[in-house]
Amino acid sequence: MEIRGAVPTAGLTDGVVTVEDGVVASVTAADAPGSSVAPGTVILPGLLDIHCHGGGGHSFATTDPAEALAAAAYHTAAGTTGVIASLVTAAPEELLRQVRTLAPLVVAGQLLGIHLEGPFLAAARRGAHAPWLLRDPDPALVADLLEAAGGAIKIVTVAPERPGAAPVAAMLRAAGVVVAFGHTDAGYDCMARALAGASGDGLVTHLGNAMPALHHRAAGPVAAALAAAADDAASVELIADGVHVDAGFTRLVFAAAAPGRVVLVTDATAAAGMADGDHVLGPLRVTVSGGVARLTAEGEAGAGGAIAGGTSTLLRVVATARAAGVPLADAARAATAAPARVLGLSASRGALAPGMDADLVVTGENLGLRRVMHSGRWLE
Repeated sequence: MEIRGAVPTAGLTDGVVTVEDGVVASVTAADAPGSSVAPGTVILPGLLDIHCHGGGGHSFATTDPAEALAAAAYHTAAGTTGVIASLVTAAPEELLRQVRTLAPLVVAGQLLGIHLEGPFLAAARRGAHAPWLLRDPDPALVADLLEAAGGAIKIVTVAPERPGAAPVAAMLRAAGVVVAFGHTDAGYDCMARALAGASGDGLVTHLGNAMPALHHRAAGPVAAALAAAADDAASVELIADGVHVDAGFTRLVFAAAAPGRVVLVTDATAAAGMADGDHVLGPLRVTVSGGVARLTAEGEAGAGGAIAGGTSTLLRVVATARAAGVPLADAARAATAAPARVLGLSASRGALAPGMDADLVVTGENLGLRRVMHSGRWLE
């Protein structure tokens, strides 16, 4: 099977992607101009979202496998051919039940893995996490979660300033888990030390959100993260949806970071793809207005109004980054090759090259979705 169009991640303005037996056989320049390609056709690798809580009215924070699969299906149909199921802060017994529900889906290849965004977060930067459930990093709880997951947990977010963060981070890395630092009130030095301890494999959870703002006399964790990303020593998530960060910040992050160190994510919740109105995120109530999700004002004391996850698909995030001035090839790689690198999947996912899984997205010139191929098959 041959698919023809521009392949920006391969540097081709007119290329042909050949698929055989579920893998990419070749990616070449078209032999000659012709009419076999629809005008403005763009071919991207299948997108990979490493920070996603749900979509289409369905949540990953569930004990019902069908609900988790429905959330994944919503994003797959929108061009995200691989997704990490992110879980918000919950009571330990509830987290364990959710992890046990999701782990078999990871084994079956229906999810890329599990991301625990809590409960080891800073109360002052909790965002849309229940404050009464936050706790210091706990080796016993981590051991229980790792055992329940059987290798399915791929990312855990930790506030580096919380007592016990360093040994728990080391424990997680020894188990093959990527430690993401975020939801933090840390200063520059604390974040810099935490990322240095990750030996190049560190990740920052949604840079700029749920952390002190960048300031020229108090550079804070944002500057530490950008410095590490510039040195090719850490990767940074960016919710470039036009809500969580603006166009200027998006351009700054891409300009500062070394190639491949920006990871576009959605932070999407069950409200993604749904109409404005009332929703939930974990135990907290959320109101979506104009496509922006915030904690309901009459919610938990002091928490009303905080942004409560995203409502975009990853393809829309790529389009928004492009509109902010990021070259399409760079924006696309930040949603494909960069997350594949974080997860250690670069040999099979995240690029259009011979031998890679045949996951791809066909769009129009303005990135309007046309078709999605997953494992060599077009989705209906």
